[in-house]
Amino acid sequence: MVQENCIEKPKIIIVCGPTGSGKTGLAVNISLKFGGEVVSADSVSIYKGLDIGSAKPTEVEKKGVPHYMIDVVEPNAEFSVSEYENAALPIVYNIISSGKIPVICGGTGFYINSILYEMSYGKTAGDRSVREKYETLAKERGNAYVYDILKRTDPETAEVLHPNDLTRVVRALEIYELSGIKKSAIKDDRIPRFDAYIIMTDIKRDVLYRRIDSRVDKMIAEGLENEVVGLLKQGITTKNQCMQGIGYKEVAESVEKGEPLPIELIKMRSRRYAKRQITFFKRYDGAERVDPTNGDSVREVFDDIEKFINKRTEN
Repeated sequence: MVQENCIEKPKIIIVCGPTGSGKTGLAVNISLKFGGEVVSADSVSIYKGLDIGSAKPTEVEKKGVPHYMIDVVEPNAEFSVSEYENAALPIVYNIISSGKIPVICGGTGFYINSILYEMSYGKTAGDRSVREKYETLAKERGNAYVYDILKRTDPETAEVLHPNDLTRVVRALEIYELSGIKKSAIKDDRIPRFDAYIIMTDIKRDVLYRRIDSRVDKMIAEGLENEVVGLLKQGITTKNQCMQGIGYKEVAESVEKGEPLPIELIKMRSRRYAKRQITFFKRYDGAERVDPTNGDSVREVFDDIEKFINKRTEN
């Protein structure tokens, strides 16, 4: 089913879904068939040097399709959703202006939302002193500390924001402090930027979990431990944002303690993360569910993508 969106808006394709569900391969094949270029929406792949644990696509897997927003941040850097938005949006518009289709691919829902929507955060007037207070707290105690304040103040808003999206976390706190009204009580609409065809990879849960377990085994075999040791030697610690990714944190902690790699723990946490991703992406009304391992399912969605793209020239 082709989604009915505002025809005047530029067209993009979203490929989202849980870890290990075949998003990358599907996005590449869509790009090859329809003249697309891939913009990664993965909060670990943005980091240089975090290759194995993030399952970055190899040059062979890219099949010559340009990929963006991979290896753009040093591993010791903090990187917020707002920073992702500021970096990725110009790339999306450049792809469109070149006559190609942006294919946004990844499992970080907050990143995808930052592309899809102009976010409205209330009409309450700003107050620089309030913003600076929370920004100072973030610098002194970390983004998570400020995010925890929001969780206590306005848990509904905190649920839809990433802890590192400091700009929007601070804005929500600012609104509450100045008006006494929770951000979640303000019925602002998310304003779509694009005419988006959204695909959610969807395979049977038992198959997905087996794929995740196999993927973890493959990462270990390919040298995830050596990759983590190399990062630790650079001065990266478990407190760095990049090391919060599943696999990296667990391996780093085991290396620091001199303990065996917690492979089963990584698998369990990866499966739980996949479950949370599925819950998040189910919020996208009208998203096409596609099993990348099923040829009929893929052919059907390709037919719908063609209709979606051709709609631009027919209207």
